Amino acid sequence: MPPSPGVLLLCPVCRGPLAAGPDGTSSGVPGREHTPQLLSCAGGHRFDAARQGYFNLLTGRGTSFQPDTAEMVQARIDFLGSGHFHGLADALCAAAKEAAVNRPVVLDAGAGTGYYLSRLLEAVPVSAAVVLDISKFALRRAAKLLPGALCLVCDLWQRLPVADSSVDLLLNVFAPRNPPEFARIVKDGGVLLVVTPLPQHLQEIAGTAGLLGVPGGKGDDVAASLAGAFDLISTRTVEFTMTLGPGDVRNVAMMGPAGHHRRPADLSNLSGELPVTAAFTLQSYSRRAHG
Repeated sequence: MPPSPGVLLLCPVCRGPLAAGPDGTSSGVPGREHTPQLLSCAGGHRFDAARQGYFNLLTGRGTSFQPDTAEMVQARIDFLGSGHFHGLADALCAAAKEAAVNRPVVLDAGAGTGYYLSRLLEAVPVSAAVVLDISKFALRRAAKLLPGALCLVCDLWQRLPVADSSVDLLLNVFAPRNPPEFARIVKDGGVLLVVTPLPQHLQEIAGTAGLLGVPGGKGDDVAASLAGAFDLISTRTVEFTMTLGPGDVRNVAMMGPAGHHRRPADLSNLSGELPVTAAFTLQSYSRRAHG
């Protein structure tokens, strides 16, 4: 039986409605007004909030994917806190304003530390905000940055703990995409915003920082993967030049996938500042009516 209207979260064990309270029957959608300390379902499955404010909804064997470490998360905090990606955040907020219905339910899939969602919440009033990421270290920061948001540790490649057709606005910024699950949770006419890097992104420091290359046509690949349920509304290129010092380059090296195998000492010979390209594709999609 599908969840009733108003249900936002599903129990990762039994797929029943997951709500704030000891018996999983509390009224209302937990989210923007306050952060609950307990999520539970009528089937008796309970999930207590961690001291830092997030919930761990990984079950069974958990995940086989390697989450970002505390060191990688700190590098991202330091880099984003320096304002280098403000231009991207501004573009994302503008796209959200164009797309958003009145007080939407917003979900950030692969939100990391919550930087982009926090900027969006300053620009768009929402009724509930949900944060998904595989890294508990990232969600510790997200929960602190986003009081009232539901911060959930889960694997984006698995079935998401989110109810069918419950999300108005879905963000996916530099994160894995799960097209079948995205199609399931987004309402008819709801909007998905996807940000991916362009090949020239960080090209001036890619070799030095050991960054992974970005293949051409990534935006086309994203569109093809979503074509079964989403219609492409627009594609925008966001490109600007940053001035990065040695510390910034170290943070870039550590905050992305390369951070799983590169240590800061590898970049100890860097000095001075240099202009570095930031280049992204921002795509807006509309959820086609469910068949």
